[in-house]
Amino acid sequence: MGDASGERTLLAALYDPLDPDRGDLDAYVRVAEEFGARRVLDIGCGTGVFALLLADRGIEVVGVDPSEPSLDVARGKPGGERVRWIHGDATVLPELEVDLATMTANVAQEIADPKDWQETLRRAYGALRPGGRLVFETRDPARRAWEEWNREDSHGVTEVPGVGVAESWVHVTDLSLPLVTFRWTYVLAADGASAADDRVLTSDSTLRFRERAEVAEDLLAQGFVIDDVRDAPDRPGREFVFVARRPHTP
Repeated sequence: MGDASGERTLLAALYDPLDPDRGDLDAYVRVAEEFGARRVLDIGCGTGVFALLLADRGIEVVGVDPSEPSLDVARGKPGGERVRWIHGDATVLPELEVDLATMTANVAQEIADPKDWQETLRRAYGALRPGGRLVFETRDPARRAWEEWNREDSHGVTEVPGVGVAESWVHVTDLSLPLVTFRWTYVLAADGASAADDRVLTSDSTLRFRERAEVAEDLLAQGFVIDDVRDAPDRPGREFVFVARRPHTP
């Protein structure tokens, strides 16, 4: 398998090619436009796709992520120098005063520990200017998304530039609601060799599936006002999109 550092670097390089359709981010771009955001904090920015979409629109962006390999990919993209990249989670944020903080895709659910989740919300609140908003999505547990996380429904083969043919699929390894642990498997074909020479990488993740009322309670506990709970336009009926605001007065 090689060294762990090299594997993490390779996995980060595979992320964008294996998930090229990021239409889910269009809604977040519209949210930034809706609220006239000029300064945005992207929590869990990953390889920087959303942060760079905003930077291309002249928005000042701070992206924070605990994966250094993912940040290396982000920094190397065109326009990467326009974003302030920070290695770590929300607890390492410097003093900020942004108009909008976001957690796109799986980010909110990946913060599975309740104490870490509360601290993330607290830090996001502290990074917002009065009147600023926190926007994030979380799957509706009632839709049981994990039932689709199996090889039959997720298997794919992709030609990755600079890497070659990559076969990938996901399957659930532990279902202990509200926690769901799953593993992505990636098989990188060895050129001109037998299947035995293929390189196999795996990536394990755990998501917490929170009920709508639970998320609302957590936000209120940190001082937020909940302005709206919207539907995800790309996955109608499957997710809650929370729009929470730091009030002008405590």
